[in-house]
Amino acid sequence: MDIIRIENLRLRCFIGFNPHELKDKQDVVITLELYTDIRTGGESDNPDDILNYKTVNKAVIQHVEASRYKTLEALATNIAKVAIVDCGAPHIKVQVEKPGALRFTDNVMVIIERKTEDFV
Repeated sequence: MDIIRIENLRLRCFIGFNPHELKDKQDVVITLELYTDIRTGGESDNPDDILNYKTVNKAVIQHVEASRYKTLEALATNIAKVAIVDCGAPHIKVQVEKPGALRFTDNVMVIIERKTEDFV
């Protein structure tokens, strides 16, 4: 399996359940690993033969910026769902970071991995 990696997508959304998190957007940093077979596209050099990662990126941006979640786990799960159900990614690893979420740390992150069959 091959990997297309979209690294450190920096967005803002409503994430959390504390009073200030409910009224102010928070920073999140998202990394996606799209597991797919790129052999055909690698041979043909035809964009139609590969997973369109620009489409995935745009769909994730749109979803995250319009979202309201209490937990990073729910945000990560729904990012995976958008990539798989809406964009046709067969398998994805999603890492979502929330910088400054805990005192004395750089950030908190959740990493999940999902496949098509997880959303059937």
